[in-house]
Amino acid sequence: MKKVLIDCDPGIDDALALALAAGAPSLDLVGVTTVGGNVDLSLTTANALALREFLQLGDVPVTPGMAGALLHRTVRADHVHGATGLGDVVLPAPTRGPSPGHAVDFIVETLAAAPGEITLVAIGPLSNIAMAVRREPRVVTWARDIVIMGGSYSRGNHNPAAEFNMLADPEAAAIVFEAGWTVMQMGLDVTLSALVTADVLDRMRPLGRLAELLVPGATSYGVVTAEGGPAIHDACAVAYVLDPSLFTLAPAVVNVETAGTYTRGMTVTDFKTTSEGTNALVATSLDVKGFWDLMLGAYEGLAARLG
Repeated sequence: MKKVLIDCDPGIDDALALALAAGAPSLDLVGVTTVGGNVDLSLTTANALALREFLQLGDVPVTPGMAGALLHRTVRADHVHGATGLGDVVLPAPTRGPSPGHAVDFIVETLAAAPGEITLVAIGPLSNIAMAVRREPRVVTWARDIVIMGGSYSRGNHNPAAEFNMLADPEAAAIVFEAGWTVMQMGLDVTLSALVTADVLDRMRPLGRLAELLVPGATSYGVVTAEGGPAIHDACAVAYVLDPSLFTLAPAVVNVETAGTYTRGMTVTDFKTTSEGTNALVATSLDVKGFWDLMLGAYEGLAARLG
C-alpha cells in the first residue's frame, strides 16, 4: 500500500483525481487537505467533504487550510469550474464537517508521525505545502515524495506564460521548488494529453452511481469528441503515484517567476544541466492509453462498490 496525502482545491479535475484515489486498491489515503484555488476555500472544503461521503472514503480526515495566496491578490478559476467549483456535478450535501485544526498543522504532524512513508500529492495552489515547509523544514525529509500538478515548460493555460496552480500563488510555488527536495512535476506538457474522448465517456456512462460524478465532471468544461475533449489534469499526479512507468520524466532546475509583468507564475525550466543540483523531475510524455486503462479500471472497481 502506498500512503498518500492529497492537498487539493476541488475543482472538477480534483474530484476525478480523488475518485481515482478512492478506486485504487494500492493507495492508502491518509488525509485530504483543502486550499483556496479554483474557488474559495469554503467551497473547496465543502466539495471535498461531499466527495468523501459520495466516494465512501470513510473517516479520511478533511482539513481546511490556506484561503488565499501568501502575498498577493486572489486568483480564482470559477469561470472554468463553475460557481460551486464542480461544474454541472451535483452531489448530496455532506453530513459531516471538516476535521478541527489547520491543514498546515495536519500536513506537518502527519508526516512527522510516519517519516519516509507518505507521498504528498498537491493538485492545487501550493500555499499549504509552502507554509508547512516554512513551519517545519523537516517535512522535506519526512515526505517520501512530493508530486504536484502544476506548471509547464512550454506554455500556460490561465495566461500564455503561467499554469493556474502556479499563478494562484507563485511565492508559495517558489518556496516549494526551493525547499531541498525533488519535486515530481506533472505539468501541462503531459496533462494536456490526458483528454476525455468519446470512447472514454462511453466507458464512464455505465458506471452506475459513480457516473453521476464522472460524466458531468468530464463534460463540464469542454466538448467531448472522438478526437478529444477536456484534459483531466489533476488525476495525472495520482496516476504517477500509482504507476510511474506511464510517464517519462527528465531532471531539471525549475524556478518560479514571481515578479514578471507578463510571466508571473511561469515555471522557468532548465533541462540543460546534470542531475546533480536539480530540484525537479519534470514529466515530458504520457502513455495515454495506459493512463486511461488505469483510470477506468480504478473507476470500474469503485463503481462496483458504490452500486
